[in-house]
Amino acid sequence: MPRIEKFDKLHHHASLQEFIDLAIEVEQVAHDYYADLLPKISKHIRYIVYELIREEEAHIAKLQELAKRDDLHDLLQAEVENMTVDRKFYDGIHLPELGENPDDQEILQYAMMREFIAMVQYSELAEKSPPGPVRDLFQFMANEEIKHKNDLEALYYQIIHSGGV
Repeated sequence: MPRIEKFDKLHHHASLQEFIDLAIEVEQVAHDYYADLLPKISKHIRYIVYELIREEEAHIAKLQELAKRDDLHDLLQAEVENMTVDRKFYDGIHLPELGENPDDQEILQYAMMREFIAMVQYSELAEKSPPGPVRDLFQFMANEEIKHKNDLEALYYQIIHSGGV
């Protein structure tokens, strides 16, 4: 099971750059997890897992782009208070073992939980960031995650509670 290495290194305060690095790592781990699941999942939800992979790739690209901006170097070195971390965050970064024939319901439940955790993480980072492009990106990411979660919930209801697509 992959570990989020950067998470263990963050203490009560960390730089915005360190939080961006953590976010990139969390997004990459999710991307790799979904990519590994792809050949094992049913065709009923394969398209949604493809979409999750594309979303993770887009998030990584946006975060990397922000981290590389020369005009933000000093701002990214500023320290901010560490995020509130609770059991749900840990659950979201520790990937479940789903075996060779993962259940659609388990996959969708994990994905919904992960989108919610990411929304909370990005919302909190937006609140703790000074006004400007860093805050704007974190708020954009939080909004994206809530949209993804809502889409997954609708799909979950359709597949699990309504008898399929």
